[in-house]
Amino acid sequence: MIHNSSSVRDTIMKIGKVSVSPSFALAPMAGMTDTAFRRLVKRRGGCGLVVTEMVSSEGLVRGIDRTLEYAEYTEEERPVSIQIFGGDPEKMAAAAQIVEGMGADIVDVNMGCPVPKIAKHNAGCSLMREPEHAADVVRAMTRAVKIPVTVKMRAGWNADDINAPDLAKRIEDAGASAIAVHGRTAAQSYSGVSDWDLIARVAAGLSIPVLGSGDCVEPSQMVEKLRAGVGGVLVGRGALRNPWIFEQASDLAAGRTPREITMEERGRFLLDYIEMLQKERVHEPEGFRHVAPGQMPEASAPARGHDRWVINKLRALNSWYTKGIEGGSHLRVAINSAQSIPHLRAVIEDFFLAPVTLQ
Repeated sequence: MIHNSSSVRDTIMKIGKVSVSPSFALAPMAGMTDTAFRRLVKRRGGCGLVVTEMVSSEGLVRGIDRTLEYAEYTEEERPVSIQIFGGDPEKMAAAAQIVEGMGADIVDVNMGCPVPKIAKHNAGCSLMREPEHAADVVRAMTRAVKIPVTVKMRAGWNADDINAPDLAKRIEDAGASAIAVHGRTAAQSYSGVSDWDLIARVAAGLSIPVLGSGDCVEPSQMVEKLRAGVGGVLVGRGALRNPWIFEQASDLAAGRTPREITMEERGRFLLDYIEMLQKERVHEPEGFRHVAPGQMPEASAPARGHDRWVINKLRALNSWYTKGIEGGSHLRVAINSAQSIPHLRAVIEDFFLAPVTLQ
């Protein structure tokens, strides 16, 4: 059973004073969900919230240029959440103040990253192993800023330590405005399946919104999970494969038949992405980006605008984007072989936009 049109109102989620409508959000994926990608997803409709790539609290506080760039966003992306990671309550609170100073709608705490280089610094999912300390981090942040503080966590550290329900309650009591739960443990990383029954139990035990994450690669799965008792659904890998997934899920939720996405549209998306990356920080008007106080993004424009960087970004995206497309493996090889922007454009145009000759 699908939502009827009158129930679309039920997909509006309130995170503090921030309205998220519909209740579908783009999850952060390191190196992938940059501001250009987020803007393109927003333009296709149905995505109520975007979350930036995770940003180091240490880097924010110290003013490290590359770290500050990860936190940049544009007005088009609103409402926008900047996700930070770290394990020191004082530094996380200071980083949250920087995020607030940038004008972000929400500051999100990463307690879900399973990558060892993050976890070993008492950040990411390793915070779940110390629930009291994790709550102290959130408490320090909520006292330091007026914008909503949210948390992204996993089911637990491993199969023997599934503590998301208990930790989520502690986080709520510490002042968090919403919690997102990926239904895998850190030990699982992205193997196995996401435990949505666990996510539903977390949601049932809290009075704040709970978003669920994991294994939503089809629009129907997003609507199904939304109906299962969560306040919202976070999608990461599914959006890299299909940036229209939010639009299609919103249509389903409203009782409409999702439209088919044409090959030409898929090609145009990649061409638009290339164009936006080429113009990034070079041809953008003053004030186009929200940056950290004191940051001067123009200074690094030449380093960020070179063709090799653009080509590498397309290669990374197309490891996901080409999945499920007939001939996708050949396209991946062709894109990985492109050595210039004109060559890259030609590959995309030939694959997606070339007219079909009838036999």
